[in-house]
Amino acid sequence: MDAFSLSGAIALCCDPRMIALLLAQAAAAASPVPAAPAALPPVPARIERLLARTPVIDGHNDLPWEIRQNYAAKVESLDLRQDTSRWAYPLQTDIARLRRGHVGGQFWSVYIPASVTGARAVEMTLEEIDIVRRMAAAYPDTFALATTAADVRRIQASGRIASLIGVEGGHQIDKRLSVLRQYKALGVGYMTLTHGKSLEWADSSTDAPRAGGLSAFGRQVVQEMNRIGMIVDVSHIADTTMAAVLDVSRAPVIASHSSARAIADAPRNIPDPLLRRIGAGGGVVMVNFYPSFVSARWRAWDGERTAFAKSVGVESDIYGAAAPAPMVAWDRAHPEPVVTVSDVADHIEHVATVAGRGAVGLGGDFDGISGTGPIGLKGVDGYPQIFAELARRGWSDTDLSALAQGNVLRVMAKVEAVAAAMANEPPVDATAPD
Repeated sequence: MDAFSLSGAIALCCDPRMIALLLAQAAAAASPVPAAPAALPPVPARIERLLARTPVIDGHNDLPWEIRQNYAAKVESLDLRQDTSRWAYPLQTDIARLRRGHVGGQFWSVYIPASVTGARAVEMTLEEIDIVRRMAAAYPDTFALATTAADVRRIQASGRIASLIGVEGGHQIDKRLSVLRQYKALGVGYMTLTHGKSLEWADSSTDAPRAGGLSAFGRQVVQEMNRIGMIVDVSHIADTTMAAVLDVSRAPVIASHSSARAIADAPRNIPDPLLRRIGAGGGVVMVNFYPSFVSARWRAWDGERTAFAKSVGVESDIYGAAAPAPMVAWDRAHPEPVVTVSDVADHIEHVATVAGRGAVGLGGDFDGISGTGPIGLKGVDGYPQIFAELARRGWSDTDLSALAQGNVLRVMAKVEAVAAAMANEPPVDATAPD
């Protein structure tokens, strides 16, 4: 070995990232491959019949963003009738799986990153809305756009899936209520007040506060959403913001994809006092399936995984065989905790116990889940497994039907009624102060 090669080898051996990688690989080689999980029990005929009558309305699915990011927004060039789990960039949603999952209504998220602000945020949101509308146009035998509870029922009666739209962050209105109103005119059914970053007018659950909960303009946003009949979505927002929204809103709210903090202590989950208030106000918490918000053990494992990824200078948000080599080795040495349908059912039951069975729904977050979902909920065909699990726990057909769609349809109808009562009030002509 020449002097250069020797010095390079010494440098590599002394590099903490290389040492960490070598240790992970050694541990992986000595670790057994975890056993495959047991097969799920078949879904009872009772559940298949129930979901055929009252199919699922899910509160949150990020398919439009995945189509934009990984498939250049070329909606018409894709065939969603195929098994998209086998595509180069696998998806958790396709038409066959939606049908097997008994999905009768889907709020498609028109998410954009919270780092995008100003006029570009509005442009990108319009592009995302365009993807949803093009999906519905490309598959008219499967999808139809819906903006009201009556639309949803009519579309379901025709055998199609009601396609609704949710804006996932108040940064997407660029501090202008005129933009909010135009989104409503384009079919947007709800807006999440923040995403991962706090705004001047509303605080996020995962960022330092800027608004002290909800500013004066933030209260105007909620009031204008009530006036125009747009559902206020309290997922992602800080507890202080959520409490302020519940003080201000004349209409019930939803949490489109949130779970129970008492079960998994994550800032994105909702604590019991606020669960009670949402239920008391006629709102609905649509339980999220993302393992990070379902399982405390999975969340701790993922935190350790992220710390290791940072120590070796690689990305942590890619899972499975496609992950960087150091992460594949680390994953083998540190098997992913098992998260199942039963864990999701625990959140549903907790919300139902605290807020009432009229206050719970489903917001799977499919195609927004890094890696894969819980066992039994890897894609949109998994919903019947949730209902089967709850039936085993003694839930009645009435309560299961309410979970599937009755509760969120009730919220939609009430939001429409509040807007009708406010019809004579003029638009709020305001923008957030700079």
